[in-house]
Amino acid sequence: MLIFDIKRYAINDGPGIRITIFMKGCPLSCVWCHNPEGVSSRKQKLYTKKKCIGCRTCVQACPQQALTLTPEGIVTDGTRCTLCGTCAEVCPALAMEISGTEYSTDALMKEIEKETVFMDRSEGGVTFCGGEPLLHPEPLLDLLRRCGEQGIHRAVDTTLFARPEIVRDVMDNCELLLVDLKQMDSA
Repeated sequence: MLIFDIKRYAINDGPGIRITIFMKGCPLSCVWCHNPEGVSSRKQKLYTKKKCIGCRTCVQACPQQALTLTPEGIVTDGTRCTLCGTCAEVCPALAMEISGTEYSTDALMKEIEKETVFMDRSEGGVTFCGGEPLLHPEPLLDLLRRCGEQGIHRAVDTTLFARPEIVRDVMDNCELLLVDLKQMDSA
């Protein structure tokens, strides 16, 4: 499953100190999205022009010679770029980023388990968000069940944009749903 961020020591995504797992992919296209890097369900290269200092380190390091420095900033030749991430690794200004790292559920559980000492002392836990975590029901439910077996508090931050049976399964396997309503309708 593609993850675009893992935030440790989060205090705004549920009670206590938490680890927040950000899953890539969202079926909505909200204009006000505060995690636009999570909308696409594919790995992406992101470039922030205002961070770029024009040092050309990324251009020189690119093994595919896919980058060019122009007056408008760094331009990527999409036919050459393989999303290897070398440009992001060497960029001293963090103007280049790769959004999306593949994790197995076992690898994510190891990341979650590293934080249990902080969770236990603060009555925290793990929060799954995105993107839209309900787009990944099987790995999400596997993680929720495994966390539940270890007594880890589980929260899911969602728009509920999923089939009702998926929503019910997720509700049955977590202690907290943080629901982001996208449209109010009196009917």
